[in-house]
Amino acid sequence: MKPGGKGGAKRDPSSVTLKTVAEFAGVTPGTVSAVLNNSPASRAFPQHTKNRILTAARELNYRPNFLARSLRVKRTNTIGVITEEIGDPYGAMVISGIESHLRQRGYFFLAVAHRHDPSLLESYSQLLLQRGVEGFITVDTSVRVAPALPTVAVAGHRRVPGVTNLILDHHVAARMVLEHLTELGHSEIAFIRGPASSSDHKDRWTALVEVAREIGLQIRPGLAFQPQGDAATPNMGHFSAKKLLSRGRPFTALVCYNDNFAIGAIRAIQEAGLQVPADISVVGFDDIAAAAYGNPTITTVRQPLREMGELAAKTVLGRIESNEAYVPEIAVKPQFVVRQSTSRSSTSLLQEGRTPTPIRVNK
Repeated sequence: MKPGGKGGAKRDPSSVTLKTVAEFAGVTPGTVSAVLNNSPASRAFPQHTKNRILTAARELNYRPNFLARSLRVKRTNTIGVITEEIGDPYGAMVISGIESHLRQRGYFFLAVAHRHDPSLLESYSQLLLQRGVEGFITVDTSVRVAPALPTVAVAGHRRVPGVTNLILDHHVAARMVLEHLTELGHSEIAFIRGPASSSDHKDRWTALVEVAREIGLQIRPGLAFQPQGDAATPNMGHFSAKKLLSRGRPFTALVCYNDNFAIGAIRAIQEAGLQVPADISVVGFDDIAAAAYGNPTITTVRQPLREMGELAAKTVLGRIESNEAYVPEIAVKPQFVVRQSTSRSSTSLLQEGRTPTPIRVNK
């Protein structure tokens, strides 16, 4: 029977079944199912048969009942992604990596943003479960309760049974930052800490304090500022830097919780009539895209955010599809990117009898 042999206009997709397509194409419903789902069994059919089935499905306006199929095979090929917010540079890069790997493996994802609301986090988790997700990936979100499904937490630091925490080695990152600055002659170093809502903030600050002690660097009273609120934006970095400058305690370098803070802090320093890095060197964290295009470009710790998203997706699919062993933690090594926002300390240059001038280093 030729496709189109039963005539004319496209039908209402709700009335078109697998059996309808099979009759139209002159094959069995099982053959139609194998071809439309591109299952391994479909390899046994000649290409002209596959083309006939695909043409029939298109002419009949066939729409498979995804929910019915999911109930039948107990699979949805869907992952739930829970993030702090959608659109911030950090989360966007991680989610891009998640999407890339899931797409290659024929999976979808449903994303929700809890915006630091615990009740919203709980209700969204339940909502995703009701939608039939097969696993969870959380981004900058601390999981508090053992989940019913395989779960990977990107930047998760709370030890919860069943959750694989994918984390950056913050101790290595802190050593990169502080050794870079001390080698440039900086000893009066200020810090803008992370917002309490961020899952990374405690571990990152603890690592900085520990490394400072290890290398003999004193963190001066009054030179560490803790922003209030949840925003990790340039505006908060600008506000925090102004507060540090207003305290009247001189410093020649500033370590910022993230690149957004560094962008805002540089603006505040410049508004105060100072230069970066001639007067104050600034270091960021994350290496978001904007870090390489500011004036000056920002020296920063690079988290391989897209790769972390891909690794999270690979890990959760490994547990779903291959029953791979649960791993409590996966540590990712940071990289240090030296750009224009750091230079030799003006104080150390004066001690050497030299004129303080900023040095230009690799992008």
